Amino acid sequence: MENTIDIFNMQAKSDKDILLINPQSLAFVGDAVYSLFIRTHFCMVSNARSRKLHKMSTDFVKATAQSKSLDDIYDSLTEDEQAVAKRARNTKVNTMSKHSKMIEYKKSTAFEALLGYLFLCGKKERLNEILNLSVKNFGEIK
Repeated sequence: MENTIDIFNMQAKSDKDILLINPQSLAFVGDAVYSLFIRTHFCMVSNARSRKLHKMSTDFVKATAQSKSLDDIYDSLTEDEQAVAKRARNTKVNTMSKHSKMIEYKKSTAFEALLGYLFLCGKKERLNEILNLSVKNFGEIK
């Protein structure tokens, strides 16, 4: 099939091409990347059932936690990464989480857009570094 995508071996597009993607779409991808990262980690370190795994992961994937993660890592981001985050944070939103403040929601969207940007650019090493930095200040994931 010519229109299939292999997310594990896909050919990365240029940074400039990825920057043309709507920040909300980058955040859409980044949300999935972060969720997969957190869920995979808990699955690997815990023998818990899926209900318990879900409960454990929600503390990391909620808007307040992602907002804090962005605050914690922001100074370590490159200029380009900061630009992606700022653009996403400043994007007009029509919806909001009922469990977070607007600024937390916007920062979490910025964090997710950053992850989506890194993933789609194929910057796997940097993505992994950011993912691990993001959870570092929450203590050891157990």
